[in-house]
Amino acid sequence: MSALFTCEAPAAWRRVWDRYWDVVEARSVKANGKTAGKLLHLDKWYQQELPELILSRPDKHFTLSELVKLMEWKLTRGKFRPRLQQLVASNSEDAVQECSRKAFSFLPDVPAAIAELSSLKGVGPATASAVLAAGAPEQAAFMSDEATESVPGLKPVRYTAKHYGLYLLKMTQKAQELNQVDPQRDWTPHRLELCLWALTTDTQQQLRILKDVDVSGSESESGRESERRSDPDTEQRPTKKLKTV
Repeated sequence: MSALFTCEAPAAWRRVWDRYWDVVEARSVKANGKTAGKLLHLDKWYQQELPELILSRPDKHFTLSELVKLMEWKLTRGKFRPRLQQLVASNSEDAVQECSRKAFSFLPDVPAAIAELSSLKGVGPATASAVLAAGAPEQAAFMSDEATESVPGLKPVRYTAKHYGLYLLKMTQKAQELNQVDPQRDWTPHRLELCLWALTTDTQQQLRILKDVDVSGSESESGRESERRSDPDTEQRPTKKLKTV
């Protein structure tokens, strides 16, 4: 699963990025029971609505309801741990707002921000990273299992501040490397996480949406042919949807 992370070709990364929402939708539809269709709704909220809410405030912070919904998104997107939902909901409104406000004020000192958020009940480094990534995608990346396991040298995943620090360092360095060779220079640690999650999910769930992506740096002939047939003026691209990422 580390093939994409070691890929140095921005074109390969961008093909994954361009199909991100297709993977989310397919993964959402494939879910069973009550979670069927839930991920797409929650992911759009996390990627589109939540960042705008945070940025619209004079001082960046979270509300309790937003933290609870973020946890719901996190558990729907990855491994389900119901106890965490209950713990997060037991925090007070004042505690969440004060703690998150202080955490965002600590940036760019991400370790300090992670430590501050981790003082809340039910919030560890992974959930704290999701909070920061929503409000500062250029400085933080969500510590999802799928993305962390895709980074060489980080398996098995340990949900500690130290492990997150190693993960973020590598994600930040990779974003810088891609921006040096990609004229668009729009790669952030958060965007890399989305790509790694998408490719890993596509592979593990056998969705086959990204089967034409060659992470060695070139694309398959079928992928190039598909690109030639598409109309760039009418094709809906995730970069337009994820305008805050």
